[in-house]
Amino acid sequence: MAIALTPDMIPAEAQPATKTHGPPILVQMWNAAQRWRWALLAIVGASLLGGLIVTFLTTPQYRALARVEISREARNVTKVEGVESEQVGRDQEFYQTQYALLQARTLAERVERQLRLGTNNAFFEAHGIDPDALDEGLGGKSGASKRRSETAVDLLIENIEVSPIVRSSLVDVAYTSASADLSTQIVNTWVTQYIAGSIDRRFEATAEARAFLEGRLAELKSKVEDSERALVSYAREKGIVPISRSVDSEGRTLESRTLVAEDLTALNAALAVAKGDRIAAEGRLRAQGTGTSAATLSSSTIAQLRQRRAEAQSEYAKLMAQFEPNYPPAQALQRQISALDAAVRSEESRANSGTSNEFRAAVAREQGLASQVNGLKDRLGQQQRDSIQYNIFQREADTNRQLYDALLQRYKEIGVAGIESNNIFIVDRAKLPRSPSSPNLFVNLLLALLIGLVLAVLAVIALEQIDEGVREPGQVLRQLNQPLLGTVPKDASEDLVLQLSDVKSEISEAYLSIRSNLAFSTDHGVPKSMMLTSTRPNEGKTTSSYALALVLARIGRKVILIDGDMRSPSTHEQFNLQNTAGLSNYLAGMDDVSALIRHPENFDMAVMTAGPVPPSAAELLSSERLKNLVEGLKQHYDHVIIDSPPILGLADAPLISRAVEGCVVVVQSSTVAVRGIRAAIDRLLSVRAHVFGVILTKLDNRQAGYGYGYGYGYGYGYGQDRESSDSAKAA
Repeated sequence: MAIALTPDMIPAEAQPATKTHGPPILVQMWNAAQRWRWALLAIVGASLLGGLIVTFLTTPQYRALARVEISREARNVTKVEGVESEQVGRDQEFYQTQYALLQARTLAERVERQLRLGTNNAFFEAHGIDPDALDEGLGGKSGASKRRSETAVDLLIENIEVSPIVRSSLVDVAYTSASADLSTQIVNTWVTQYIAGSIDRRFEATAEARAFLEGRLAELKSKVEDSERALVSYAREKGIVPISRSVDSEGRTLESRTLVAEDLTALNAALAVAKGDRIAAEGRLRAQGTGTSAATLSSSTIAQLRQRRAEAQSEYAKLMAQFEPNYPPAQALQRQISALDAAVRSEESRANSGTSNEFRAAVAREQGLASQVNGLKDRLGQQQRDSIQYNIFQREADTNRQLYDALLQRYKEIGVAGIESNNIFIVDRAKLPRSPSSPNLFVNLLLALLIGLVLAVLAVIALEQIDEGVREPGQVLRQLNQPLLGTVPKDASEDLVLQLSDVKSEISEAYLSIRSNLAFSTDHGVPKSMMLTSTRPNEGKTTSSYALALVLARIGRKVILIDGDMRSPSTHEQFNLQNTAGLSNYLAGMDDVSALIRHPENFDMAVMTAGPVPPSAAELLSSERLKNLVEGLKQHYDHVIIDSPPILGLADAPLISRAVEGCVVVVQSSTVAVRGIRAAIDRLLSVRAHVFGVILTKLDNRQAGYGYGYGYGYGYGYGQDRESSDSAKAA
């Protein structure tokens, strides 16, 4: 038997808000699904039916797929660097850029122009568009053609699909339409035009670079011509005749030799030779004074003459040894020797005369060369002073020539850089689809199921928000801030009065548990006097009043049940009594209370019916007679139970609450909104009535929350199945 704990005997309005832990969220969700299961099934079924209808009514779509490879770097056949850096393809954004280019509008326009889709009615029909509708409302043929082309491009962009393959350079490109042929043709043209567009962009880049370089080359060529023309003009003006020059590896002029410098070098060399000749001639001339000049020593004639004289002199000496000087042969030899001496002297005189002339000529040549060298020195000095400006012109010409040569070389390289291989390759071309890719019955039904479940969940949430009634026992304390005295299960199989007569029925067990909980609501046990009321009619307050009186009577307590609902009396029907006289008579002035109390057969309790319906029940209840009645009955009965009218809209219940010890509020499960119940309880609290707690009636066992036993084989029916089994075995 479950007993709900109640708060202390503190007025409910003074009790602090109590925090309780409700059932787990999954249990709450399951309970909500159980409550609205038919709505859930209806929504899911409608969703599945809708998915089935959509599947059969949808036009079949064919999906053609091609696969391409996008490499980071292109194969460079020419080994010539292009306009872009080699590291451009390694950027992190490279592939994202390529994916965006694959879906670019410019690519769709290329495909549309290539296939002339704007004039292809089958293309528009494959996408569910009436071609004739595109031509309506346009004045000219050009306007219709432009509209068709733009619509075709929009359709291409909407139906193209780019799917990169993870961790690879492969990309799948797919196109979907109602025509298998068109889908295949479009996707193959798409990847082809993508490659062509990539090549075109590369050549456009080089073309722009070439155009720029051509302009720069023309400017530099003009500058080179002007600088070289200025250099030549200046050289001619200053008489600078360059003979040779030396350049470095970059083409800069390191040294330039002019004609004057060359002449000066040659004349200086000749002057050095002339000086040597003059010095040699001067030495020979000085040696001539000593008689041993080099000319005489080097003359072969003089040497021969001297040799002949020496021979003649030798023969003459031999003759003188034998003969006298007058000897004729001796005289002849003497004359020969004299002639040879004269000849030697003549030759020596002639040789010495040539040495003097040679010396004079050497001196004159040296002086002439020295004069010319001095003149060239002056000219070279002037040229060196002029070479400052000449070198400026030379450097300017060299710089312009270097720039021109570098740009010309780059211009030639860019011209062949576009020959490199493309970095995009078609791995698999699209093949004609054999079967439609959509609609897929299984996928559509699965999607419809998911949508139905989502809608069902949303519907349940909405219904749960709309249905603000108390659906489970745990909500009583959380939402009403009142203790739960007990719950009464919902059972429409039998009459509740008959079930209450069975002490082992679930209804009897439920009210027995409520009585036990009421015993803890005061310090003296079950309240001496109390009223049972509800928010509105038909929530089970009359049955609960009858059941509590019956349970208390069974345990030997003297109980009197008063029907305080004089507007709609019903207690007498449960006891098969006539409502001829009752509470209304006493409140109207009748003092004989004993005449109004009934003792039904087969019931161990007293009953006071409501009596005739008065014109104004509130006026009767406003007097002190009800309070006096209750106080008098308490002298003879252990418990006085009043079946009170509903609270909302009537003043009866608050007026009756002044005459009793406390109130019990009966709430029907999942019926009255929580805000209405709170308003009813607040009305009682506003007149300082004491609320013992709440009885939750007509609770569906299948919707009971976690912790109250109805789904676990325990609860008010515990043991009944076992007793039935034992009875069957005994039989």
